[in-house]
Amino acid sequence: MRVFGGRRGARGHRAARTPGTAGLPRAVRTLLRCLPGLAAVGALVLCAYGVENSAGRGARPATARPTATPYTAPRPPIVPRSRWLGDAARRQPRPRYDDHVAAVFVHHTDSPNGYDCADAPRIIRDLYTGQTGTRDWDDIGYNFVVDRCGTVYEGRAGGVERAVTGAHTQGFNHRTTGIAALGTFTAGLPVPRPVIHAIAALSAWKLGLTGTDPRASVRLVSSNGLSRYAAGTTAELPALAGHNDGYMTSCPGAALNARLPEIRRLAARMQGRPPGAREGHSEQAASSDPGSPRSSPQPADRRRGP
Repeated sequence: MRVFGGRRGARGHRAARTPGTAGLPRAVRTLLRCLPGLAAVGALVLCAYGVENSAGRGARPATARPTATPYTAPRPPIVPRSRWLGDAARRQPRPRYDDHVAAVFVHHTDSPNGYDCADAPRIIRDLYTGQTGTRDWDDIGYNFVVDRCGTVYEGRAGGVERAVTGAHTQGFNHRTTGIAALGTFTAGLPVPRPVIHAIAALSAWKLGLTGTDPRASVRLVSSNGLSRYAAGTTAELPALAGHNDGYMTSCPGAALNARLPEIRRLAARMQGRPPGAREGHSEQAASSDPGSPRSSPQPADRRRGP
């Protein structure tokens, strides 16, 4: 009888519990017994919802998002223009900018080759003085200058990171960067290996900012009828081109021009591109002038270089 009576008491005690609390900790069961019936039920529902969602989140496997591998290259060391310009700086208009760099044009400065690399800053300063003085340009035309030792110098003002509008390739100054090799590289003259490497590294970095393959071609719109193309004409040009690709000139010299295929391949390798790939081809015409096409040269074109 005592056993039976004990079981009845046990059943009576379990019946007094709040339904669904058997699996909860003692502290939670005590708290729920202190709440009014409806509040306890509501608390249980919220608690169960939170536990279920927490368990679901914990069980869900983490999925790795696919990340695109950009074909970029590190920025090479660049000597600031203050190192070669010094006190020769003059008042000039504020730099002009484009939205991006679509192509690179390679030049030579048509100056003596037998210089000491320590004299490169002076030679660049002389180029600046001639272009801003005799030719009345607003600044040196090239965005960058590379000496025979492979040192890269900042040319035109405005910031090496930005798409500064240069004055180096008439008709195609917009959305391009001009890199000049300091010296003369006509037929039969050697092109120093450091020059090749520096041009490739600089081109790989600048073109990599827009994901452009240095071996690809881009479509540029001529802004000036004195270029190889009438103003407004869409021209398909190498993304890493010689000056003579856009303008009637022997620049960058036959010797340097012959090395451009090698420079393109080297720049693509610096971007981490596989051999033979031609990724980064631009199907969209990149206007070389953000404004309306002009059929004749304007004063600004003459003042700001070829």
